[in-house]
Amino acid sequence: MEMLNGAQIVVRALEDLGVEQMFGYPGAAVIDIYDELLNSKKITHILARHEQGAVHMADGYARATGKVGCAIVTSGPGATNTVTAIATAYGDSIPLVVISGQVATSLIGSDAFQEVDTVGITRPVVKHSFLCKKAEDIAVNIRKAFYIASTGRKGPVVVDIPKNCQNPNIKVPYELSQSIHLRSYNPTVFGHKGQVKRAAKLIAEAKRPVLIFGGGVVQGNASENLAKVVERMNLPVTQTLMGISGFSGTDPHNLGMVGMHGTFEANEAMHNSDLVIAIAVRFDDRVTNNARKFCPNARIIHVDVDPASISKCVHADIPIVGDCNTVLGQLLQSFDEQDLHANPELDVWWEQIKQWRARNCLAYEKSDSVIKPQQVIEEVYAAVKDSGVPTYVTTDVGQHQMFAAQFFKFEHPRHFITSGGLGTMGFGFPAACGIKVAYPDAQVICFTGDGSFQMNLQELGTCKQYHLPVKIFILDNHTLGMVRQWQDLFYHKRFSQTNLDYNPDFLKLADAYDHKAFKVSDPKELRAVIDKVLSMKDDLVIVDVITDTDSKVFPMQRTGGSMEDMILAEDKED
Repeated sequence: MEMLNGAQIVVRALEDLGVEQMFGYPGAAVIDIYDELLNSKKITHILARHEQGAVHMADGYARATGKVGCAIVTSGPGATNTVTAIATAYGDSIPLVVISGQVATSLIGSDAFQEVDTVGITRPVVKHSFLCKKAEDIAVNIRKAFYIASTGRKGPVVVDIPKNCQNPNIKVPYELSQSIHLRSYNPTVFGHKGQVKRAAKLIAEAKRPVLIFGGGVVQGNASENLAKVVERMNLPVTQTLMGISGFSGTDPHNLGMVGMHGTFEANEAMHNSDLVIAIAVRFDDRVTNNARKFCPNARIIHVDVDPASISKCVHADIPIVGDCNTVLGQLLQSFDEQDLHANPELDVWWEQIKQWRARNCLAYEKSDSVIKPQQVIEEVYAAVKDSGVPTYVTTDVGQHQMFAAQFFKFEHPRHFITSGGLGTMGFGFPAACGIKVAYPDAQVICFTGDGSFQMNLQELGTCKQYHLPVKIFILDNHTLGMVRQWQDLFYHKRFSQTNLDYNPDFLKLADAYDHKAFKVSDPKELRAVIDKVLSMKDDLVIVDVITDTDSKVFPMQRTGGSMEDMILAEDKED
């Protein structure tokens, strides 16, 4: 058996688990690991400019590839700087392994320099965490971390490694188990056959069914089986923010996004349905509005790999615990076994949906003098949709995020990357960097706001160092747009601390990092600038798009109401 020191074990274990790219920031508590990384011929390390940025990069990498993202940071502030990024991954069930350095075991609890209880601090926002107490713990804990992160309901795992466990002079036997079994952790894969059979029959009988799915379909690689179920039973389908890209955005069965800023037709169909087929969705408040008023006449079929999510917010009449791709396959098989087909009475339901669609709820008024933020999304989409180049879109959080969800149509899973559960400003740009590391030949576009972009703009240095030519479209309205929207509609236009009057000159900022940049404020010039920017394949380009400060995201659900209690653009002043 090979004898390795703790630092060597970390690197070898990551190599043996297939890690090719990792993101991080060094420090004293991980210096031995970083020294060993220099010897690795299999792992490329990306030096971020901030630990939060590093973990967001690993997160974006994981979301786009389906692999486990990996980051490494030092102890103390290095570890605490990751908490927001770890919580972001936890909120969206993204598989990450974060390796953190720790002070020597003999110093733990003594308030040593750069000592924090990393395991304790991150416990609420991880699937699990490990503290290695000796070098022999490292390989098995890293192996367990990757297994836990990538199975069941996916999520982040922290492995905290004290400095003395990395001692180059202490060698221990190295072995990485190819299989692993944790007695207390055994995710269910196959749905209960009886429940699947009942669900299949109910779907065939329903007169007003709606299938709603969430991010679990994307993370669970279930898009193909989902499309087969929708086609087989002629189902209207809607998705949460995290589900976007899990089903073709141009398919006529797709009603668009559901929830707070969902389409009129999606929310109306949900509210008036007699059966909701919920696949890998959490039913959080941004989807249900008031849960007590949610879909009052519908029975609920709820499929989720996490039993704790079922009936947590909305009661499930037919709960099915299992991997969503597997359960969807079981449903297809049950349709065949029971010779079930789409209910012929669905024509009436589709006619009603057609009338709701005719409201054209995403229509907005264009202007010759100011760029509307919706225009930016529409024009970028028009520029890339037939380009033949794979296009990945990331967003930060706020109005631009909702406009991207509403107006950009995705045909392939994992091509829309956003922070949904936690809603983390500053996520989009570093996530785009991580995607560009994974897919250097793809077009990677970040839609951000002038507020969000300034939270992690330091990663412009990372992009220069590693040649990551992402395209950054700042929808610059000189305000914190979503908060301002609420202040406008519900707080009598009392704009408290939402104006951003002292933004930097983003063109000069780009130049300072030796990147390219453009500024556009004339609607007539917008498309030409977009085409030029997208053609600059080897350059990171910032596009500062001056947009209308008063534009709002509609539809918008009325807080505390039902799914159909919506404010539409035409009645926004009611």
